Amino acid sequence: MANFPDIAPDYGASKAAEPNVRVAQFGSGYSQRATFGINNDKKVWQLNWTNRTATDTNTIEDFLEARAGVEAFDWSPPDETSTYKWICKSWQKTMPYPNLFDIAATFEQVFEA
Repeated sequence: MANFPDIAPDYGASKAAEPNVRVAQFGSGYSQRATFGINNDKKVWQLNWTNRTATDTNTIEDFLEARAGVEAFDWSPPDETSTYKWICKSWQKTMPYPNLFDIAATFEQVFEA
């Protein structure tokens, strides 16, 4: 398992939770909810690396392209010390200034051995 390159994302990264919940809806508006599965609270991070050198952004982009949204990698979120498994199915690279680049990426947590 590969580790994501040691290039910290910008501040302002956002984390979303996607709990897996089953809902049973009954008559008169009554409902019951229960989490489903053992890994039922997947996280999704929106990350940005702005005004970075070609070296840094090429390192990030090459790493993501090598996995093409299929192969998981290890990464530690900015608010955590533990490492988890992630995939990245989409990212975007832009060049807002000469010789400086931005990358925006979405990391989705995966649960596998």
